[in-house]
Amino acid sequence: MKVNSQTTLIVVAMVLGILAGYVCNSLISPEAATEAAGYFAMVTDIFLRLVKMIIAPLVFSTLVAGLAGMGDAGTVGRIGGKAVGWFLMASLASLTIGLIFANLLQPGANVGVPLPDAGMAAGLKTSALNLKEFVTHVFPRNFFEAMANNEILQILVFSVFVGLALGQLRDTKARTLVQSIEEVVPVMLKVTDYVMRFAPIGVFAAVANVIATQGLGVLLVYGKFIGSFYLTLGVLWVVLIAAGSLVLKKDTFRLVKAVRQPVLLGFSTASSESAYPRLMEQLKRFGVSERISGFVLPLGYSFNLDGSMIYTTFAALFIAQAYDIPLSMDQQIIMLLVLMVSSKGIAGVPRSALVVVAAVIPMFNLPEAGVLLIMGIDHFLDMGRTATNVLGNGIATGVVAKWENALGTETEEEEEEALRAPSPVPVAAE
Repeated sequence: MKVNSQTTLIVVAMVLGILAGYVCNSLISPEAATEAAGYFAMVTDIFLRLVKMIIAPLVFSTLVAGLAGMGDAGTVGRIGGKAVGWFLMASLASLTIGLIFANLLQPGANVGVPLPDAGMAAGLKTSALNLKEFVTHVFPRNFFEAMANNEILQILVFSVFVGLALGQLRDTKARTLVQSIEEVVPVMLKVTDYVMRFAPIGVFAAVANVIATQGLGVLLVYGKFIGSFYLTLGVLWVVLIAAGSLVLKKDTFRLVKAVRQPVLLGFSTASSESAYPRLMEQLKRFGVSERISGFVLPLGYSFNLDGSMIYTTFAALFIAQAYDIPLSMDQQIIMLLVLMVSSKGIAGVPRSALVVVAAVIPMFNLPEAGVLLIMGIDHFLDMGRTATNVLGNGIATGVVAKWENALGTETEEEEEEALRAPSPVPVAAE
């Protein structure tokens, strides 16, 4: 199926999902609406299960094949260092933009809804924000357990060891195994294409479920907050694209055009996982070497969450404004740094941005119950931050590929030669 046609189908599915959800929420009995929402949720769950089915083997095969082609640990370290450097700069920019616009727009001032009592959030789980446990959790105790649970970071760690080992042995004892894994990659990409054909159906069901459950009225009550957040996301998009253009030059908008479908898919489903396979496919069409995308993209899905970054700052200041608790600029800057460190430890946690906010705001004497203010509309906010995460990772992967001279190379030999050759440190990194 052509990308343009499927993008159109996804947009149509979103519109139809809104209409179907509105009909269920407004024109039929609450009991019938709840039952209909349950069926919508079932369809969404089936689609996301199909996506999760292919994530682990796709990540493992592309990452191992790419690392085996790189051959040495020095190349992996060089690429990883450039990727992480970009991730940190993007995270800092995201948090700073969120802080600035939350102060300018004051989305929490006169919010117009009853404030939850401070004791209502006693049961909120914030234990996921534990850096020590996170660091331990990164390293798999069982590879098959990591594959079964779609633990991207654990799969990445195991794949790095396997890929480096195969890279050392590919011309001697492991040639057949390397070729076999490389042949798995096109198979998984074809399976991905089959699964993505169901994307419009999954999008329709996801949107219809949310509207049928929440109704359109919740958007009006929190209109100022939602509008302010999406305006801030728009500014972040401009900054990310501008930063990418410093490296990619005239290819920047071609890259943005290439990733528009996975961005739209991530937005409509509020699931980064649903966009991952299509994003990898589109980056390949754009010209990014599979060896680069297979390594940088899984890393970015754990450490480069630009949309989630900006959301944590925005939500924390929204709660402070709603409860009329002033924070000095020094406190806000400290909060920004704490959020930057804390957010690196929650990759893969459902509604992870909410977990981060709930865990950090008590450090600044803000009521944890404030998280309840935004729980009802979190899905609509999650759509925007997921799309931003997808765009940010697409740009980051393209930038690293450009730095490594692995963008648009024509043959496997050229790709391997470009990756093995030492590359100058980019000006931005200096």
